[in-house]
Amino acid sequence: MKVVILAGGFGSRISEESQYKPKPMINIGGMPILWHIMKEYSYYGHNDFIICAGYMQEYVKEWFANYFLHYSDITFDYRNHQNKMTIHKSECEEWKVTVVDTGYNTMTGGRIKRIQEYTEGEPFFMTYGDGVCDVDINKLLEFHQAHGKYATLTAVKRKEDKGVLSIGVDNTVKSFREKSLSDGMPINAGYMVLQPEVFNYLTDDTCVFEKEPLSKLAEEGQLMSYIHEGFWQCMDNIREKNMLESLLLKGVAPWKKWERIVPMITK
Repeated sequence: MKVVILAGGFGSRISEESQYKPKPMINIGGMPILWHIMKEYSYYGHNDFIICAGYMQEYVKEWFANYFLHYSDITFDYRNHQNKMTIHKSECEEWKVTVVDTGYNTMTGGRIKRIQEYTEGEPFFMTYGDGVCDVDINKLLEFHQAHGKYATLTAVKRKEDKGVLSIGVDNTVKSFREKSLSDGMPINAGYMVLQPEVFNYLTDDTCVFEKEPLSKLAEEGQLMSYIHEGFWQCMDNIREKNMLESLLLKGVAPWKKWERIVPMITK
């Protein structure tokens, strides 16, 4: 099942680093947060990714173009006027990664709309490229498949200015409102599962997924919430970046369930 990751925003609230690279490519523990998110899905067996790039999209493409080279043991043999490369060992994951330029100023719904052809008419995962979580991806998928609605989002409870949800007793999202401060209310943490029908709720590049599309899905009873009581954290600023790096350094990062050591870069 394909995993769509939104990675095209400017990251203006973490401009100390996003002026040089897209926000999802900012490192935590020596690897981009985008890589950490992909590792989460890969841990549960989902290895086919569609990256919705935009701002500095060439940086994302170049990083993946060099990923295999940088994490492999390779012999370069130029003897006898040859240019021979022998790969001895690689630590690259068995991923398929499609990086799509979804536009510089395109909104979230527009970015998803632009990658419609790459989803091949199948259900898909979707999340944001700036937050990590320890949600069980396959249990999330099972929940989505069981209720038969068009969309499932992962809901967490935090005092935060994210999309606030009103959730019914059967986990149906009754209403959705974006960017309203509310204490203790469930918020949209991303980590969604979407049916192809969701594309019918998206219009053009100006479409903000978290506004009319999610609100309309909620009004029609097609948006469900998967309640997650574990760890979730976005990276909106340097303080949150440093907090995530501290968890990695201490070996207590909840989202890191894989065995491979994250290469720490000392300052």
